[in-house]
Amino acid sequence: MTREPITREPGAPGRRRIVVAITGASGAAYGVRAVEVLNGLPEVETHLIITAGARRTLAYETTTDAAAVGKLADVVHQEDDLAAPVSSGSFRTDGMLVIPCSIKTLSGVANCHDDNLVVRAADVTLKERRRLVLVVRETPLHLSHLRLMTEVTASGGIIVPPVPAFYHHPQTVDDIVNQTVGRVLDLFGLDTDAVQRWEGSQRAARGARARRGSGARAPEAGDAPAREQATPAGP
Repeated sequence: MTREPITREPGAPGRRRIVVAITGASGAAYGVRAVEVLNGLPEVETHLIITAGARRTLAYETTTDAAAVGKLADVVHQEDDLAAPVSSGSFRTDGMLVIPCSIKTLSGVANCHDDNLVVRAADVTLKERRRLVLVVRETPLHLSHLRLMTEVTASGGIIVPPVPAFYHHPQTVDDIVNQTVGRVLDLFGLDTDAVQRWEGSQRAARGARARRGSGARAPEAGDAPAREQATPAGP
């Protein structure tokens, strides 16, 4: 369930504009959580694009939908609206986040194939030398996937596979999602309460001992369901 939105007037002076795109790759929870966190930051104006593939993945993987997620953004743009403000470099933003990013979207960005608003906005972000972060959710990777990531990196983008951290001893899937989303937003200079930060090995060891003493433990592989229904990586 998504949070109740905090409504603000778009275009208010002093607010930072961040474009967020949710595509059809598995991992829709990352995109939902990113929009939730940004909604709680009064200094950020969020422009959201949700692809058709993402709408399907939201239905497969979450209990929310595109309409509910859209209410958390300041402005929602349609995937096929290539005349939207974010399609132009003259519309100033502080960067763009694609979370999760499908391989199709990665390929579009790497090859400047601007056939939808997500890829066009990402292309604009790169040409204007703004921050572009792609949370590519795919594994395993073959050589062409890696080459696409290299192309985007060479153009100035940042590839952030959602690899979970475990030093903070996550107890739930939400803990893992929150940590990843918080670290992604760090790349935009946005400090949130989502990140449990590394404070040295001694502090970590004390925390681990305390958890063992209390009987708490991190999730183990055997805790997961034996089989999950596969979701295709959409556009």
